[in-house]
Amino acid sequence: MNRIAVLNVVGLSDRHIGPHTPRLSALRQRWHHASIDPAIPAVTCTAQSDYLTGRRPSEHGIVANGWYDRSLSEVHFWKQSNHLVQGPKIWDELKARDPRFTCAKMFWWYNMYSGADWSVTPRPMYPADGRKFFDVYSWPYDLRPALKQALGDFPFPTFWGPAAGVQSPQGAPDAATRWIAGSAQWIEQKHSPTLNLVYLPHLDYNLQRLGPQHPAVADDLRRIDAIVGDLLDFFAGRGVRPIVLSEYGITPVSRPVHLNRIFRERGWITIKEELGLELPDIGNSKAFAVVDHQVAHIVVNDPSIEDKVREVLLETPGVAEVYGPADKRILGLDHSRSGDLIAVAQEDSWFTYYHWLDDAKAPDFARCVDIHRKPGYDPVELFLDPTIPAVKLKILWRLLQKKLGFRMLMNVIPLDANLVKGSHGARPSSPLDWPLILSEQRLPADTLRSTDVYGVLKSAVLG
Repeated sequence: MNRIAVLNVVGLSDRHIGPHTPRLSALRQRWHHASIDPAIPAVTCTAQSDYLTGRRPSEHGIVANGWYDRSLSEVHFWKQSNHLVQGPKIWDELKARDPRFTCAKMFWWYNMYSGADWSVTPRPMYPADGRKFFDVYSWPYDLRPALKQALGDFPFPTFWGPAAGVQSPQGAPDAATRWIAGSAQWIEQKHSPTLNLVYLPHLDYNLQRLGPQHPAVADDLRRIDAIVGDLLDFFAGRGVRPIVLSEYGITPVSRPVHLNRIFRERGWITIKEELGLELPDIGNSKAFAVVDHQVAHIVVNDPSIEDKVREVLLETPGVAEVYGPADKRILGLDHSRSGDLIAVAQEDSWFTYYHWLDDAKAPDFARCVDIHRKPGYDPVELFLDPTIPAVKLKILWRLLQKKLGFRMLMNVIPLDANLVKGSHGARPSSPLDWPLILSEQRLPADTLRSTDVYGVLKSAVLG
């Protein structure tokens, strides 16, 4: 078996390879290249599951980064158990072929309780008193203290939130990505896995925050190019063959679409008041949109209004398509976790989870980085609220309160969805904005389906 390192450069597309990415540009010239017709939806968890199983969501069940659990009547985003991904994964097949095969998963999603030999993923600790401590989870357990001793604590605030992709007291703009790259090198030096899956998220932040056409993105391209270049040199020196790929491309957006506010105005969403704030009671609602970037899974608890819901969605500016049962079968999205309907945004639009009509009644978590409590993905978490005077002093005060053992709310996230300038999830109109794959080995076609990546990785290992 060949030893392979898969460098997942999140958000990279052909449009970004150029003068600011000399190492990636050289690979583009020397290696084999293919565009990847993106996963549906083109989001992290679905794309990775397509790549690692060779199956579509109708089989592996990962219909988005989160979904509505009908048995619990709750929305769950960003869960970590690999058991959620149904069916065998690439490490299962390769181990069955040769028991000597080993795999490391360095920050790829659904990281916990898989058949991989070594895995590391972000995982805060939550004591019973309400505090939160940033940390990582690893398997085996002794991997975590060893990595922290070698690399220092994982710079968690730079992995997601207002400190991600910017210079801050928490670290350099690329601090999280450099730590992950360092952990992949450490794993290689200590364990030499056959397949090393490495997640490099740096581009993801400012492509959404500023938009892919913003001049400042040039610095992000230079930074990720340097990280990739260092990894290429390192793995080459160890006899490991790298493959560079991405999960999706990010396109400019200028229009947030508030589907749940539209549903609420129609009387389809039930609101419960808690401590003077408004929360959606999804199990008692007639319809609710579980949004994930440019895709929304529409839960229709009252089948009698499904046709009307479809009609309203199609009339909504910013909505490009609405899929029903027949469409879901064709697209490979016919799974019990999918919405009854699936809405896809126009390329210049994206979906918010917002359900409130008055910002004063927004849930307390709305103004926080809280990826598990929000019933949808929220890229506004990349921003600090510009309306808060001396917002960084407020953060310092909140951190002091936390240090002293007081309960506090880090409510510094704005509620202005117009701040977001880049998104993904829909299939971009131009292949220049599709994800890509670069490999020393010949690829089966100039354009691959997302499920074809599985075969590319398998053949790379088997030779």
